[in-house]
Amino acid sequence: MTTLKLCKLPDRTPVKLSIVLDPKVMVSLSEYADVYLRIYGEEVAPADLIPFMLSSFLDTDKGFQKARRKTAERSSDRGAQNLEA
Repeated sequence: MTTLKLCKLPDRTPVKLSIVLDPKVMVSLSEYADVYLRIYGEEVAPADLIPFMLSSFLDTDKGFQKARRKTAERSSDRGAQNLEA
């Protein structure tokens, strides 16, 4: 069987999520979009920033990453135990 260096791509189906924001958060998000415009010269809707902000937050939250690794290790250990049984 032929193999490729690139593994099979993960599910890339977008998921639509509706959220309700505190008015202060919306003001801050709008201000962030204004600063983004000044820095990059490109207008972006506040809602378009949210997925990238969430990704950045999750990718840099060390506590979350540590807990995620532990969960994956436990799942891996359980899988190995099931194979041995």
